[in-house]
Amino acid sequence: MQVSLPYARIMLKLSGEALQGDRNSIDFASLTRISNEIAAVVKMGVQVGVVIGGGNLVRGCELSATGFDHITADQMGMMATVINGLALRDALEKKSIATRVLSSIAIQGLVEPFERQRAVRYLKKGRVVIFVGGTGNPLVTTDSTAALRGIETKSDIILKATKVDGVYAADPIKNPKAVRYETLTYDEVLEQRLGVMDHNAILLCRDNNVLLRVFNMNRPQALVQIAQGEAVGTLVKNGEKS
Repeated sequence: MQVSLPYARIMLKLSGEALQGDRNSIDFASLTRISNEIAAVVKMGVQVGVVIGGGNLVRGCELSATGFDHITADQMGMMATVINGLALRDALEKKSIATRVLSSIAIQGLVEPFERQRAVRYLKKGRVVIFVGGTGNPLVTTDSTAALRGIETKSDIILKATKVDGVYAADPIKNPKAVRYETLTYDEVLEQRLGVMDHNAILLCRDNNVLLRVFNMNRPQALVQIAQGEAVGTLVKNGEKS
């Protein structure tokens, strides 16, 4: 008997750092592990979109701090997401997972241009759709891109992959006794200024009533467990304050 899954379509937000392992650039072992988890979820019958960052290659904010024009630095960061998207596509297709890369920046002959209806058609066909180039605009984070693409594609939930297992009342690295939240409301995130996603991304999710789960991508099988409905990490949603 086929098990009923809680989410038909998910939007996964991956930072560029998730691909770098213990060094800068792209770590093959990290790329393989992440692509294995995504492939497992696809084989369960879940439609998967991925918004990927570029911080392992270029961080716009760091470049601008060294003297680069801020707009130019952000544009360089957007190009870095294209490189990561191609790497992830290659890893997935080696596992026979059909994958498409859609870019908000026109790069003819390398990736397809982003267009909402096209993205939804691919998702319905079971393709993994990787969204690169951010929104195509500087000064907009990939957090906001993930929220926007999740809303545009009517994803059931946005999954933000981080290095910690959810949202804490304080930085768990600096304060080992910090309390982890199992659930939060968007208003609580805003009021307490919790570092879940950037402010605009949280507003987009709240105002469009989208579920958000923050989890540790380094935890084995975490993505599969979430796809099966397990309470991994921290769930953020509208509703009564906890």
